[in-house]
Amino acid sequence: MKYVLDVHTHTIASGHAYHTIKEMAQSASEKGLELLGITEHAMTMPGTCSSFYFSNLKMLERKMFGVEMLFGVELNIQNLKGEIDMEMDLLRKMDIVIASMHVPCMKSGTREENTKAYRKVMENPYVNIIGHPDDGRYPVDFEELVLGAKEQHVLLEVNNNSLDPRCTREKGEENVRTMLAFCEKYQVPVVVNSDAHTDALVGCHCYAEKIIEDMRFPEELIVNRSTDALKKFLKKIQ
Repeated sequence: MKYVLDVHTHTIASGHAYHTIKEMAQSASEKGLELLGITEHAMTMPGTCSSFYFSNLKMLERKMFGVEMLFGVELNIQNLKGEIDMEMDLLRKMDIVIASMHVPCMKSGTREENTKAYRKVMENPYVNIIGHPDDGRYPVDFEELVLGAKEQHVLLEVNNNSLDPRCTREKGEENVRTMLAFCEKYQVPVVVNSDAHTDALVGCHCYAEKIIEDMRFPEELIVNRSTDALKKFLKKIQ
């Protein structure tokens, strides 16, 4: 399968990434991507941009180097209540919204508590994707997570970075396989993303693809196959 999009990437604005928007877009073009999402970390991540950065995204071009561009946010889930770190008035202006659990921003709860927090976040009408739910530092009931995604029309992410041996997340492969098995069982689509923090990693899905191929996961449940398949989950771009 040809992967035509990557919608979870970061630039220097996130504080711990290393390239500019144009450098990331040029890399996407060189790799033959049709669509690229730039999703900077929201405000409680140490070193990231302010709310003013996000409010000004409207000024950016939505096509660069022949690649369609989406500009949005990777929210930081704040607590076990499922609270997030961006006000709704600003959140609704984003092209694309990912919500994730990050060690600097949230302390893990029990398996049941983490799952409940994810389920609460999915109820937000502007959240499109749950980012790297494979991180074993935040144990989760994957069957409940998948059922929640189906109910709320939210995509679950297969995060290539979580599978990279250099990544500090835990149990990535084991958890991705568990999640994909439930996604196939309940016919719940996923999005495969690089979570690139450098231009070299834009569109890099190599670790995820190996698992998907090994499991013979259905192509029709992978929205990376077409931009139209993705946009059905983007509530602001329908």
